Amino acid sequence: MNVSELLIGAYARFYSYTGILVMLGMILVMSVRLFASRRRKAYLSLTVSVAVFIAHYAMRLGMSLSEDGPHAWGDLTAQTLHVVAFIMINRAIFQLYNSTKKRHHLYFYFSLLVTMLLALFRANVHRLFEGSPEQLAALERIGLDLYLLLLIFAFFIVLPNRIGQTITYKIGLSLFFIIHLSHLINHYMLERPLAALTLTELYVPLVYYFILFVLLFERIVELMQASYRTAITDGLTGLYNRRYLMNKTAQYMNYGYAVSMLFSDIDNFKKLNDTQGHHAGDEALKSVARVIMEESEEIGIAGRFGGEEMVVLVTDSSVDMAKFSEKVRARIESEVGVTVSVGYSKSREGVTAEQLVAQADQAMYKAKTTGKNKVVKYTQSMAAAAK
Repeated sequence: MNVSELLIGAYARFYSYTGILVMLGMILVMSVRLFASRRRKAYLSLTVSVAVFIAHYAMRLGMSLSEDGPHAWGDLTAQTLHVVAFIMINRAIFQLYNSTKKRHHLYFYFSLLVTMLLALFRANVHRLFEGSPEQLAALERIGLDLYLLLLIFAFFIVLPNRIGQTITYKIGLSLFFIIHLSHLINHYMLERPLAALTLTELYVPLVYYFILFVLLFERIVELMQASYRTAITDGLTGLYNRRYLMNKTAQYMNYGYAVSMLFSDIDNFKKLNDTQGHHAGDEALKSVARVIMEESEEIGIAGRFGGEEMVVLVTDSSVDMAKFSEKVRARIESEVGVTVSVGYSKSREGVTAEQLVAQADQAMYKAKTTGKNKVVKYTQSMAAAAK
């Protein structure tokens, strides 16, 4: 057996797919452990995307070992899984560095919808068109293949600057582009596949998945280095502390972002401590913090200002603060067994971070002195009344 037969012969795909599955298995173990320890949505997305990639290559490996060759439906499923996994892995990488907003979810579901429509088109090509088996086979596959090429370009344009490891991510996408381009040329432009392009299709994916492994490993290192978090968070509730919140608020406002501040205070907290003990008070603080953290996870930063005062710096300008504030108040009342008075204020030109917080605090005080367990928006009339 010569070198050419060894690398691109009958068992070449077995070597390639087995190596890729081993690499993906390592990534899967890491992502599962990360999700188990931290419960972040990004790690869940990563775990699911890697599992889909594993399903794709397991199918490819099974078809490469089958004496009958690939079955039409099996090939369709494997190709569809490949596109879906590529979309999901890039979404997961984005989530590792960014909170996911509603529009991001829409982009994701729209891209999956297009994938399903193209898969449906492929399944019905023989009913819609006439031609030789070779022509129909090429037409079946080309829709999803061209769509994957478009996705590569879209991700390369949109995502790198939003990811901490920009260079590593760009290298990975570039390799994926080379792999897919080699596939397109071999299968659609040439009568006989070129050995060099076949080698690229088979073995460069190993490098691509190694880069994914490195990217994930480096992210873990970043998280370990971020142990300083203990210095910027409140030990009881896990929310960010006052100093960190003020710094982030000033940072966002100095860069011209339209932000809002929610300021909450637990009603009758001293009475709770006096009648039920400090343990009950601590449990109430932690439960309120949990609700606030869950509600603000994808739209802002939650913090504890001191005592029973908790705030949210809302960085997503599309959020309806009245609805958001009311949702936080209602959840706390129904789930925690205590009530909160809530005030909020929106940033305006000429307003500093300290003033924004003070305005939200003033609105909260208005809520507390006019009945408690309500939401009040800061208005200019409050400023006049304060004078």
